[in-house]
This record gives sequence, structure tokens and C-alpha cells, in this order.
Amino acid sequence: MNTTLYILYIVLTFWAIIVIVYYGRRPTKSISWVFAVITLPFAGPLLYYLFGVNRRKFKFFSSKQLAKRKKFKELFSKGNSAYITAFDHTGKEGKIAKLIQNNSGFSPYSENDIAPLHDGKQTFDTLFHELGKAEKFIHVQYYLFEQGEILQRMLQLFEQKIKQGVKVRIIYDSFGSYAIRGGIKKKFQKIGASIYPIMPIRFGNLLFSLNFRNHRKIVVIDGKVAFTGGLNITDKYVKDTGALGQWKDVHLKLQGPIVQSLHRVFLKDYSFASQDELDISEFEIESTPKGSVSAQVVSGGPDSEQPIIMQQYIAMMNNAQKSVCITNPYFLPGEAFLQSLKIVALQGIAVTLLLPEESDSKAAMYAMFSQFEELLDVGVHIFLRPDFSHGKVLLIDEDIVSIGSGNFDNRSFEHNYETNVIIYDKSIAKGIGDEFYRICRNSRKLDLTHFKKRPRWKKFMERVFKFFKPLL
Repeated sequence: MNTTLYILYIVLTFWAIIVIVYYGRRPTKSISWVFAVITLPFAGPLLYYLFGVNRRKFKFFSSKQLAKRKKFKELFSKGNSAYITAFDHTGKEGKIAKLIQNNSGFSPYSENDIAPLHDGKQTFDTLFHELGKAEKFIHVQYYLFEQGEILQRMLQLFEQKIKQGVKVRIIYDSFGSYAIRGGIKKKFQKIGASIYPIMPIRFGNLLFSLNFRNHRKIVVIDGKVAFTGGLNITDKYVKDTGALGQWKDVHLKLQGPIVQSLHRVFLKDYSFASQDELDISEFEIESTPKGSVSAQVVSGGPDSEQPIIMQQYIAMMNNAQKSVCITNPYFLPGEAFLQSLKIVALQGIAVTLLLPEESDSKAAMYAMFSQFEELLDVGVHIFLRPDFSHGKVLLIDEDIVSIGSGNFDNRSFEHNYETNVIIYDKSIAKGIGDEFYRICRNSRKLDLTHFKKRPRWKKFMERVFKFFKPLL
């Protein structure tokens, strides 16, 4: 028996090392994984298999699924050309837009109406108001559906709309929404909703469902109104449900040509999650101007050729001329992002981070705090807000702002399916900036000298969890 286990250990170790060497993209990370594989018998190769394999080298979709996705891409390339924003490619808007168009496939569109929603009550009141007006279809995608008043309200409304002939399609992340398996899912099916998990948790695909998650939040109503941002379906945003109090977040209501870009993201994911053969003609919705705002969808995931969300954030920062403002609950970026942030700060551009003092994840909080000394040392301003904000916002120069689902961490950069919206509008950006600085004035600003005097046990915890930062 010992001989068999020893042979198995040798085979697994050599297999893991060969895969790490062949597929590894960053030498330092590859060396760490080789060390883990050698020093942790069986556990090392298993951890690498679950968390370390470079999925960009592997195909997520079958030929049939790829054909479906191509079909939807062709569908939504029609009808929007009249609204494509023609930015000057030498300006910062043009440079950012060109990058996203090349790596994500979405053009910037003009003549949209976009309304930022700053809290749970405003978001859900607006969302349910628009859902109540649906006439043809409601398409819903969330990372987290959590049992509570908001979910029950949605279930009741969907039941009414389905009786009126509205088609309801729902997709959810199988890991994030694990709690709705069984009874809650059957309730949606019973009222006539089509509901599917993305990458369901099964033994054969545990690797994908455990470490690769669909973190998007998208609602599309009749192809005319859409919502996206950071809020999930949970009562945490409307009432005090725990030690962190009522959560804060930022969401968007969108109308105009940009809706078709978000709809394309949903339909590609839905075609992957379900076996439904959708009637394409049902979604040939003619784009109509609704406002004066230019915006662009950013969509990326582990099957993308490039780390799109990370590239978006770095490109925005590198094109800033006066200021960079970031709001995020899990600020755990990799070395490439941190170096870009330091360069921006050292150029004299005002870089401000607005982060929560407490987190729903102690591990993430300690790992996040482990980065503060090096950032404070180069002049980055860090404010710790007393409440918990789940928002993901990047604002540059108070004239371009990104709002969406993408966190500033390795998981959003490498492992999750994410969707952001870049808004090229000074009025909206200024409104976001005014709210950002208002919260900063009511938050605790970190001082480098004082921060260095924090207890030794905190420094130790930070160093421990910094080691696990790529997995958080």
C-alpha cells in the first residue's frame, strides 16, 4: 500500500510540475506553486488543480455552445452602428474605448440615459417598478440569490408577470446562490420561470464551479431597460441583518443603445447555462436614443483571451491626469495593478482609496490591510469608512467612471465572469465624485506614521493572509 501511494505521489507531483511549467504565465507565481506541490504531498497538486491551473489555455465551451455564442454576437452587431461614439483616439476617452473594443468586443454607444442608484432601497424600488411594466420578457442574472423579503417580492412579481404572458428567464451562479437550490428554485419553476445555474456544482466540473464563478448582476426588461452594478438579491441592502449593518452599494439603470450590449452578455451566458433554443427574432429590438450619455460595456471572464477587467482598470488609471478614486470592499489586486497605482501616485496624481474599516471576510480584510504601508508610502490617500460598502467604482478626473461587478482583486481579474459599465459623462462622474468625497469627509483617513504603530498581532495576521491573497 505504501509503495502504491508513493508511486501515486510521484506521478501527481510530476504531472503538476509539468503543467505549471508549461502553462504558467508568471515565473514568481509558478515557483510558488512548484514549492507548494513538492512540500504538500497530495494536497499541493489538489490545490493547484483547484486554484492554480491557467484556464485561459483551456476551452470552456463545446462547438455547439461556441456556435450559439457566435450567433448572438452577430445578432447584436446589427442596428447599433448609428449610435457608436466616435471618440478622438488621441484623447483618454478614445484610448480607453479602443482598448475595451479590442479586448471585450463592445463599442461605446451614445444617446443613453443612465441613472446611478446609490443604495438598496432606491435600487430595488426602481428595479421592481420597471419589472412591473414588463410586456414581453424579463431576463435576470445574479451571482447571489439569498432567501428573504427581496427574493419573495421578486417571486411574487414574476408570478404575476408570467400570468400576463411575460417570459421570465433566470440564471444564477451555482456557488454564490447555493442556498436557493431545491425548494426556492422549484418555486420559480412552478410559476413558469426558466431558471438555470451557471456551472452547476457536480463532481465532474467541481474545478470550474468552485473556483470560477459568474459574478455578474444583469437585468434586461423587454430589451429596452437594463440594470447592472454591484447589488445582489439579498436583504442586506435594505435592513440591518448582521454585525456590518445595512450594506451600501452602487447600481445603474440604463436605457438606450447600451442595453443591447448588456443583453448580449446575458444571452451568451444563458445559452451556455441552458439547453433552450431561443428564437433570435424575439430579441431583435431596435435601439432608440434615450438621452445624451456615452457609455460602454466591459465584459470579461476566465475564457477571455485577456484579463479584461484588470486591463480596463489599469488603462483608466494610466490615462488619469488629475485624480483617481476607487471604492471597493475587497481591494486585493496583484503586483501589476499595485505597481501601476504607485506609478500614478508618484506622478503627482491624487490617488484616493475609500475602503470599509470592517469586512464580511476577516481574511480579506487582513490581506487588504497588508498593502497599506507601501501605498501610503508613495502618497496614496486611504480612507476607511465606518459602514460596509460593497460597491465597485473607479473614477478618474471626475469625468469618466466605471461601475459594475468587478472587484479590484485577483478573483475578478482572473477567475470570475464580470461586467462593468464605463460612463463617459462629466455630469454623472461629478455626481459620483461628490458622493465619494462626502463619504471621505465622514471616514477615517490613515496616517503612515500612526498606521505603522498598529499592534504586532495585527501585522502578523496581515502577513499570514497576504500569502493567501490570490485565492481570496
